[in-house]
Amino acid sequence: MTQPVVLPRNSSTREETGDRRDGSDFSELSRRITAAGLLRRRPLYYTVRFGAVALALAGGIGAFLMVGNSWSQLIVAALLAVVFGQLGLAAHDLAHRQVFSRRRASEAGGLLVADLLLGMSYGWWMNKHTRHHANPNHEGKDPDVSPDILVWSRRQARAAKGLPRFVGKHQAALFFPLLTLEGLNLSFSSFKALRNPSMKRPVLEGALLVVHFVLYFGALFTVLSPAKALAFIAVHQGLFGIYLGSVFAPNHKGMPMIEEGTRLDFLRRQVLTSRNVRGGALVDALMGGLNYQIEHHLFPSMPTPALGRAQIITERYCAELGIPYHQTGLLASHREALRHLRSVGEPLRGAGG
Repeated sequence: MTQPVVLPRNSSTREETGDRRDGSDFSELSRRITAAGLLRRRPLYYTVRFGAVALALAGGIGAFLMVGNSWSQLIVAALLAVVFGQLGLAAHDLAHRQVFSRRRASEAGGLLVADLLLGMSYGWWMNKHTRHHANPNHEGKDPDVSPDILVWSRRQARAAKGLPRFVGKHQAALFFPLLTLEGLNLSFSSFKALRNPSMKRPVLEGALLVVHFVLYFGALFTVLSPAKALAFIAVHQGLFGIYLGSVFAPNHKGMPMIEEGTRLDFLRRQVLTSRNVRGGALVDALMGGLNYQIEHHLFPSMPTPALGRAQIITERYCAELGIPYHQTGLLASHREALRHLRSVGEPLRGAGG
């Protein structure tokens, strides 16, 4: 059985620079990336991409109104789940300022796409995702590996109580079924976060979220019978959660976990904890460029179409330094993530009860 990889507290590199990048190995990589022009904005690309998503959303809404009170709406629900996934990827790029260089334009776009169109708080997600980028796979610092329902390390498994302890025993088998609830969880967490003092615009975001769900539920229960409306919600939100989870899960799950006290420079912290996914143009489109996770973590504001060229430069540079650089296929990435989930849950299966 493959054991989960944890970078222990006494791990070190030849460059124990923490977050300081000046004079670091990252500085040289950054110089090469900048010289290649890969950090330039790509307005034409985003105009075409966001325009296509907008047309797909309009087409989905039009199809919903045309089909009417029919069970065929479940096909529309499945198609709109993909559109919502693409909206989530668009919100992600806006949050990282890949689209606009100015903060206000990025925030305005993020609020529109995330809150109004998607039903997810831009401010809440931005705060959470920024902490993840700063310390990926770091126990205690990365919110994406907090032991909420799933456990991500054997130490978390041994300390688990209640629902995480119950779910953790079979979390690999339950992972994809649980993803069906991820869309609803994002919306629930968004409303819950409105009371958090860290939220900059709770009133505005709250209003946008309310408008989204009034329109969403209002349209469903006006056009469809209650049974069909509930079935539409189940299919739409369930597939949306699976799609979004399948985009983000291969990026870090099953990669080394970092314990408190481990010292890694910026380059190694991002590369060692991230996984790239190969697959060509189709995977690039479905994952919105997040299959180049290593390069995205190193250069979060890099526009999506530049990530492919950045990947070649980064992989060669890591080879020069002897830094492990992990890249695999889509199915293999999910197998690695699920093996990790099963392995870290082993202490719970052995404990019984």
